[in-house]
Amino acid sequence: MASSPSSSGLVTDTFFLDDFAMRQWDDPNYGGTKIDFDKAAFVARVHDAHKSGEAPLVDGYAPFCKHVFVRNFVPGTKVGAVEITPDNEHLLRSGYSARSDAELPVLTRWFPQEKIDVPDATWLDVILYSREQLELERAAVPSKQSRPPLPDAPWGIISVKGQTVDYECPMTPITIMRNALGKEEGGSGVPIDREAYAKSVEYHRRHAPLVKGDSPNGE
Repeated sequence: MASSPSSSGLVTDTFFLDDFAMRQWDDPNYGGTKIDFDKAAFVARVHDAHKSGEAPLVDGYAPFCKHVFVRNFVPGTKVGAVEITPDNEHLLRSGYSARSDAELPVLTRWFPQEKIDVPDATWLDVILYSREQLELERAAVPSKQSRPPLPDAPWGIISVKGQTVDYECPMTPITIMRNALGKEEGGSGVPIDREAYAKSVEYHRRHAPLVKGDSPNGE
């Protein structure tokens, strides 16, 4: 039987909702998959899917990163990125953005979501970082050091991607670069893998995220 969430509502014995993921619920200008679902219920659903064997841990780009892929259970959730086509490429926008105040703004591009026919997500890619990695990243950024201690659960949910496939889509090239810059710049300290970077470029040459309004703030 699956364990019940803790009194905070955002923690089970396996997962907790990390602060970094909160923007997908709370930031109206977030560029990517928006989640309109009770946070505690979301964590509980992911927990139950994992415990039942429906959503096993899948290796990510580093030992501290895992994924669980669950069928989309959040009504109205759309994909976070769409393919660039001759019919919609004139709608692309570009500008500088940062995912948080601790990061340097970088150049990105996006589609205004109100101008695009956005498909419904059929799968959710729930991206996890180990508690130990999140502790290391907190320690490297002064503005994060005063936050309350992380829960004891081993895996923090750091991002959720709405998509139409049950496997990992490449992270953006700038995310790979930021990771290589190190924890002080909002990355993870993992060196660039040239093969993974090439796959990322190929994918993101043909896709762009969706943003509400003119202030991208995504992956």
